[in-house]
Amino acid sequence: MNAVTWIAMAMISAGALLTTYRLVVGPSIADRVVATDLLLTLLTCGAGVLAFATGQGVYLGAMVVVAILGFLGTTLVARFIEGRGA
Repeated sequence: MNAVTWIAMAMISAGALLTTYRLVVGPSIADRVVATDLLLTLLTCGAGVLAFATGQGVYLGAMVVVAILGFLGTTLVARFIEGRGA
């Protein structure tokens, strides 16, 4: 892997650490849901960087699955919060 890949992974890792902080500290459930969605998005971006760096398409399938699960999870929790009136 070249230097650009390392820089991209370092930036994604820094974002994941900050997002994990918001996930743990977040005062409301909505903050935690948004942090979880962002964490899954960063995971998808990391898999994309690895797919590009290694030239293997195996990571692309994982990216699709993580993106779909993240979207569905966020949608379900948002509907739950909306129905609860919180």
